[in-house]
Formats: sequence, C-alpha cells, structure tokens
Amino acid sequence: MPENLSISPAVADFARPDPDAVRRLGALPTANIGDAMDRLGALDSRIQAAWPGAKLAGPAFTVWTRAGDNAAIHAALRLAEPGDVIVVNGQGDESRALLGELIGGSAAAAGIAGFVLDGAVRDAADLAELGMPVFARASTPAGPYKNGPGRLGVPIAVGGVAINLGDIVVGDSDGVVVVPRADAEAVATAAEAVFADEARRRETITTTRR
Repeated sequence: MPENLSISPAVADFARPDPDAVRRLGALPTANIGDAMDRLGALDSRIQAAWPGAKLAGPAFTVWTRAGDNAAIHAALRLAEPGDVIVVNGQGDESRALLGELIGGSAAAAGIAGFVLDGAVRDAADLAELGMPVFARASTPAGPYKNGPGRLGVPIAVGGVAINLGDIVVGDSDGVVVVPRADAEAVATAAEAVFADEARRRETITTTRR
C-alpha cells in the first residue's frame, strides 16, 4: 500500500448496522426513504446508476481519494467486508474513471454490495454483466492514476451529504440516499409507513378510475 494512504483505526471494528434494518431499507424505494427523512439525505442528483436497474443497500465503507486516483479504492477492497458499500469522495472529478470492470470483478468476488462514487466510472456494460451496482457522477473511458494520497474509514462528504462508516447507503433508479446508522430502525419504520400510505393511495386512485 502506498505510504501516502492512511487507514482510520475505526476501520478495525466499526459498528455496522443491524442487517435486518439494511434489508428493510433495501426493499424500499429511495424516494420513500427520502420522504421519511424529511427530504434530507439524498445525494446530488447527478450521482446515478452506471447501468439500468442497478440497486444496492449496505453499510458505508468510506474512502477519500485524490481526484482521478484509485489507489485508496484498491486498499479498501482488501479491508471492506461482504455486504459493504464502498463510498468514495473522489472530489467530484469527471475526467478519469475511478473504477471499471476489473475492480468490479474483484469486488463481486469479495461480496461487496456495490460502489457510490463522487467521481466517474467506466466499463458500464461489463459492470452490468457482472451485476455489480455502481452509482457515479459521470462515465468516461479515461483510466485512473494509482499514486494516492487517500484516506480510509474517515468521515467524508459525497454529493453534498456527510457519510460516516456504517451509515446505510441505498441506491436505485432515482439515485442514492444515506441513512445515519443510529437512525436506521426509526427511518426504516417511517419509510415503510410512507410506502404503505402510497400503496393505499394508489389503490384508491385505481378504484376511482374503474
């Protein structure tokens, strides 16, 4: 690992959220989760799925890297656990892809739930074939540097939202929303109520039209 990459001590034993809360939130539309959080927690709308139908939900493994450089992402792959979502503050840079098919394949083999990048991605079709969910600000064929510096496991900002280790990240066709780990149970319950209310309203509309 390059000497200019640092790993927060928190990485060794950070508290991941209750898997049931992750499951419940992952079963809901991000729109319902956002509504349950008073419309807070949604990332910049330019951060979208790299391929149609991509969805993810899992605890955030945070990475802060220099624009266009993925040395820290390679390091994160060695430390993240199955089910984690690797979330990267890539400075919003769109000129070089932070990952593509090769990292996606390594992540799939390691059981990583997906990636959220405040930066660019490439090889979208290959990532779709792998079934590796990636949400990114842009796509470009240009590859990354691998020199660092970078930080792993520190609080980061991605798409205008603060994210800490273990926060729950949920992504779907509308974009990405982040739920603070401490609020996971309450937000899941509130979002399920939003979903149920919308289902009732849809049924009322359907019945009225008959």
